[in-house]
Amino acid sequence: MSLRDPQQRQQTVFSGADLSSSASIDDEEDENGGSSSNGSDASLPSAPAPRPAAEQARRWRDVFWLGVFVLHLLALGVGLTILGINRFSRADRLNIDRFTNITGRINSSQAAFFEQQPVELTETYWPFYGVAGGAAVLLAWAWLSLLGSRASQMMKVSIHGLTTYLAVISVLCFWTEHFFWGVAFAVGAALQFLYVMSVLDRFPFTMLVLQKAVKMVWDLPEVMHVAYAFMIIMLCWMALWSFGISGVIASSMDDSGRWWLLVVFSVSLFWTGAVFCNTVHVIVSGMVFLVLMHGSRSAASMPAKPLLKSLRYAVTTSFGSICYGSLFTAAIRTLRWEIRGFRSKIGSNECLLCCVDFLFHLVETLVRFFNKYAYVEIAVSGKGFNPSARDAWELFQSTGIEALVAYDCSGAVLLMVIVLGGLISGTCTGVWTWFKRSDKVIMVGSTAILMGMILLGLAVVVVESAVTSIYVCYAEDPSLIQRWDAEFFDQMSEALHQRLQYRSARAREVMNHSLDQLSDTPPPI
Repeated sequence: MSLRDPQQRQQTVFSGADLSSSASIDDEEDENGGSSSNGSDASLPSAPAPRPAAEQARRWRDVFWLGVFVLHLLALGVGLTILGINRFSRADRLNIDRFTNITGRINSSQAAFFEQQPVELTETYWPFYGVAGGAAVLLAWAWLSLLGSRASQMMKVSIHGLTTYLAVISVLCFWTEHFFWGVAFAVGAALQFLYVMSVLDRFPFTMLVLQKAVKMVWDLPEVMHVAYAFMIIMLCWMALWSFGISGVIASSMDDSGRWWLLVVFSVSLFWTGAVFCNTVHVIVSGMVFLVLMHGSRSAASMPAKPLLKSLRYAVTTSFGSICYGSLFTAAIRTLRWEIRGFRSKIGSNECLLCCVDFLFHLVETLVRFFNKYAYVEIAVSGKGFNPSARDAWELFQSTGIEALVAYDCSGAVLLMVIVLGGLISGTCTGVWTWFKRSDKVIMVGSTAILMGMILLGLAVVVVESAVTSIYVCYAEDPSLIQRWDAEFFDQMSEALHQRLQYRSARAREVMNHSLDQLSDTPPPI
């Protein structure tokens, strides 16, 4: 998909008529899947173009994954309801404890001991998750409310506070004799510290991009309403999820069985939360892309009800692509950040550099088909996830913007905000659980952290959507960014020039080193 060749502008951003008053996009790609190199052809027409006779309907994409996601929700919903009801108000209400086979693994004296223990019910643990949800919603609301005035300070606090918070939680875990979790949080704190140190020089540019993204979304209050609406929907699902999880923790099965079920249900919640976040991503990206295309929200050429059109496409024809991409993008992005940060600080250790380069190129291949910029392409053109991800990445590589995208750490900074918010929510829940049921504090606390991260993610994703849209627009047609904010355009152009120069110098250094090694190698006898 390209917006830079006027001969290919046949399909509008929102399937025909939505952007026909300003510009349209292509139906077909050229052989290389990239865009025309003639940047002067990117000028937008001054007069509205005539509307096409008929609006081209979007096709449903990645329907298989849409079906998988819906069936997964139905199956998990039934399972969670059964597990929650089984111990609601009365133990083993549905008589399913016999399937845990606990009596088959213990003798009569142990069975008598278990019978003397107080009966735990679903409502014993359900209020704890209410605290987790309430704390996360409060943090998300505060983050969105302060976005326009204190965004820079909040992100700086998240960057430097996450390492300290992880270290404090590690100490608390050791103090309560949860050694495994103490080591896990200590390792997390060390990795966070090393990553921040490795990319410290990138933060000025990262904060610049985030500030401009915040400026964009703050001028679009309707995208905030979308985030709040999806947060409410997510809370409704979490109410059912925590109901079932409370039944699992209160059940009579042993700890290993509880943990297996918690892992399965947590993976399900993670996927569901990622789908919700990426749905918001697509909706906001479509809105931001329109604003950049037309110059401002109040432009006369803006189509009618753009947010509703973006919402309709996101939850219908493009929803399968969102479900598919949500399975993989988060894990691949996190791995890529860590490898990039570590790779930049290796130095001259050739053996280690060779191993890291192998992992780096493997992850880069995955990024070609799974990246967050695909959601902008999905919002704009309605294509499937993999074609959208491939087109976005080829666009970045063909224009050199990939060097700037790789240098930017905005995604990692926003992830730190999410993780810190989740840890605070989990801590609030864990402290209360410690005084009520100290033996279950890790189970409740860890699942509460996941709930907090997902709810914070729904608030943070509006900024990430603006960042991805800005980069895609800059790659498609730099004049769109120049028209929106000329000073920011100059700063991005200067940063891009510096990154391309750095890469050229690095490539020459590697080539000279290779030539030196070849010259030092004795000829074969």
